[in-house]
Amino acid sequence: MTESIMLGTPTPPPLLAERRKTRQLMVGRVGVGSDHPVSVQSMTTTLTADVNATLQQIAELTAAGCDIVRVACPSADDALALPAIAAKSQIPVIADIHFQPKYVFAAIEAGCAAVRVNPGNIKKFDDKVAEIARAARDHGTPIRIGVNAGSLDPRLMAKHGRATPEALAESALWEASLFAEHDFHDLKISVKHNDPVVMIRAYEILAEQCDYPLHLGVTEAGPAFQGTIKSAVAFGALLRQGIGDTIRVSLSAPPVEEVKVGTQILQSLNLRPRKLEIVSCPSCGRAQVDVYKLADEVTAGLEGMEVPLRVAVMGCVVNGPGEAREADLGVASGNGKGQIFVKGQVIKTVPEHQIVETLIEEAMRIAEEAGETAGSAGSPVVTVS
Repeated sequence: MTESIMLGTPTPPPLLAERRKTRQLMVGRVGVGSDHPVSVQSMTTTLTADVNATLQQIAELTAAGCDIVRVACPSADDALALPAIAAKSQIPVIADIHFQPKYVFAAIEAGCAAVRVNPGNIKKFDDKVAEIARAARDHGTPIRIGVNAGSLDPRLMAKHGRATPEALAESALWEASLFAEHDFHDLKISVKHNDPVVMIRAYEILAEQCDYPLHLGVTEAGPAFQGTIKSAVAFGALLRQGIGDTIRVSLSAPPVEEVKVGTQILQSLNLRPRKLEIVSCPSCGRAQVDVYKLADEVTAGLEGMEVPLRVAVMGCVVNGPGEAREADLGVASGNGKGQIFVKGQVIKTVPEHQIVETLIEEAMRIAEEAGETAGSAGSPVVTVS
């Protein structure tokens, strides 16, 4: 008998919360705001003036799933490189401007998809708002007001004593009000802090007081492990409330790693279609196989798989069969062998040394069959006998 089975997460997947309603804007071809998916951003680490190196890194970020990329523009040489980068990049390019307001205008003229400005460290920024708003409107260029705890306007530091959530939000809302005076509203706002608790509260205040799209980030989050934890905690707390329209995971690590973490956070919250998901045992005295090794080898063997596939790699008889049955593909291991499950059914039992090879073979078969039957609505369908 032939049975049709659905792969991946249920359709439609459950959501944590309705998105907060925001204004909408376009960053190049990427829509930003509550009517659009939450997008993943990162930033190049190359010298922007080195056009080839910067475009190469942008290509790597694009391949990793980055939606929007930011490039630094601290010098005249960087500004001169912006037109070529903006024209040749496969994803929208945001110019990151600090200190010199003249580079804001250079980035707009260069055709960048958006410009990020940091009011706290741009000379006499408030006096330039009218001119910036005019140029941005003429070119259809959105502006991100990016407030950082480490470069907060001295006036607000004097008022609040430190970079409190209230100080961060007040800075951003003040600058947004100046743009609004000139009838410019294509704004996105970020208020970043290295402490997730402070950062979360700052965004909550913003969400209560404006309807601009919000870009989430824990600034200077730290090395990969620490930064991943901080970002996941902060983004989860805010996205749970429907707050957040774009995200950037700031890691002391290659930018591709930022994109991988950000993408995984959104997939885990059902805010981006899930692809490969490995369900595997934690450390446990009941395990009868080396689950760490199995999970790592299966993950490596299936890297890059695009089909939404949940694979369970289980190492004991307590939770193993149940988890393996619930997955699209799974193994329940023990006593030197593994039972291979496909969508709840045991299809074979193999020796322990063949588990990884068998799981990869079955995953490839499922992916191939899913591609042949993906014309139906919803998740890919696989037909098994």
